[in-house]
Amino acid sequence: MYNLGKFLPTTPEELEGLKIKSLDIILVTGDAYVDHPSFGVALLGRYLESHGYKVGIIAQPENPQDIARLGKPNLFFGITSGNVDSMVANYTASRKKRKSDDYTPGGINNKRPDRAVIQYVNWIKQVFKDVKVVIGGIEASLRRFAHYDWWSDKVRKSILIDSKADILVYGMGERAILEIAKRLEKGKDLDDIRGTMVWKSSVPQNIENAIFLPTFEEVSVDKKLYGEAYKKTVFFTDPYKDYILIQKQDNRYVFQYPPALPLTQEELDELYLLPYTREVHPFYLSKGEVKAIETVRFSITAVRGCFGNCSFCAITNHQSTHVVSRSVDSIIEEAKILTRLPDFRGTIVDVGGPTANMYGLSCQVRNSKGQCEKGCLHPRVCKLSISGEQSDSADTFISLLKSVKSVPGVKHVFIGSGLRHDLILASSKADYIIDELVEFTSGQLKLAPEHAHPKVLKFMHKPSAELFLDFKKRFEDAARRKGQKKYVIGYFIVAHPGEGPEENKYLREFIKRNLGYIPQQVQIFTPTPGTLSTTMYYTGFDPFTGESVYVEKSEKNRNLYKENIINLRK
Repeated sequence: MYNLGKFLPTTPEELEGLKIKSLDIILVTGDAYVDHPSFGVALLGRYLESHGYKVGIIAQPENPQDIARLGKPNLFFGITSGNVDSMVANYTASRKKRKSDDYTPGGINNKRPDRAVIQYVNWIKQVFKDVKVVIGGIEASLRRFAHYDWWSDKVRKSILIDSKADILVYGMGERAILEIAKRLEKGKDLDDIRGTMVWKSSVPQNIENAIFLPTFEEVSVDKKLYGEAYKKTVFFTDPYKDYILIQKQDNRYVFQYPPALPLTQEELDELYLLPYTREVHPFYLSKGEVKAIETVRFSITAVRGCFGNCSFCAITNHQSTHVVSRSVDSIIEEAKILTRLPDFRGTIVDVGGPTANMYGLSCQVRNSKGQCEKGCLHPRVCKLSISGEQSDSADTFISLLKSVKSVPGVKHVFIGSGLRHDLILASSKADYIIDELVEFTSGQLKLAPEHAHPKVLKFMHKPSAELFLDFKKRFEDAARRKGQKKYVIGYFIVAHPGEGPEENKYLREFIKRNLGYIPQQVQIFTPTPGTLSTTMYYTGFDPFTGESVYVEKSEKNRNLYKENIINLRK
């Protein structure tokens, strides 16, 4: 028997050994149980535990009996598909079933059901008729309103309605999930909690600050109204704009209350220093290795949130544009924890977050009035985006990396997170930052220009290809001056809205002319729920400008666009 109490319990034997008669909260996930803060269930489980609740985790249940193995919780079940939307996890960009899954023991994709959140809720309701069920995570968060579902090629209702859950937590869920626990503990209702959605059979007459979205029935048949609904959702969903968003679906209404306020720096510090084992629970490890842990085991999350607003990215919509950075002392303390792990060999593979070099940056306008209508980085870098609260200098992130590297036992510190090269180039200390980045790069610095054609980049909300080439040259020149062979490697997306045969040819020629290598990281655009790119894919226009967008929907052509890039030599 493994060390009882080291992990949150996942088996009846653990409950018996810990002398726990019943749990307060049981979290269910489509991923294996990995006790690491990069896994949402582990993070929320430890957070609730730190507030005095008895928490258990059931990972990748296989049937109603399996999902009930820890009994009925005193307060609620919390459901998530895991770190990835289950349909994205289960299918490729060509709608073919994936054979592998990094989040499943043994790496075989055979444990996560399609539309996992709905399936798990149905299983729970079969076994426990009167238990409260809370849904959350990326799958629930980005499917919370009527949304286009690429896999079925239709507009689906809110996942809250389809799953028949009691309440939905959207975005980063610490504040909301704790408030839900407190209310249920006191026998109170779950209405009007920030960061949540509920459904009602009618709209109160005295409701204030309400924004009514086009109905499910309307957005299902009218693409202009679908675009309008998306635009309103993005603009009015902000923790510093106190609006309730309401959408009618059949004879019911889904209510989205204002987002939860971002955690403070102190709260974020405490969250990431909770007693995670940073290991796969032995119950699941006995079934095979979980590959996903290997890329994050010796990593540190330094920042949460991203104001990049890339059209195809779910992170902005989930973590919000409001950036919160941990303190240097907290990050140093986590680095010391890593050095004490038995398998640590001196290398911290990543210090970052959604966008690593947003560490320490803040915007007083965004933090008081909410996100502007204009983007922070697109079409150009706003001067307020390069100001920081933690330091007056533009090299706050570099200073952090140096501090982490100075921890006894740490030999190397690398950046594995995304970087915004346009943000670096906009800094008055760009040359210094680029020069220092060479020291924190392991052979290749991976950037995501995503495309080269100006029109496609405009729809992606990405900077120009010329900026990428400028950064690439300056970085590689800096490495050469230091006598090091280090290079910038680009990630690219094909078949994104705006790309047709001519734009694909343009990208191909750009790569041949400027990169000198065949990129291995080329993805076919997948229209995932809740993003601007998916809205453009479905409607054929940009909802913010009204501009028509060419959309490639032929599977043959989508695959051909990728082949044109990865087969450059042929």
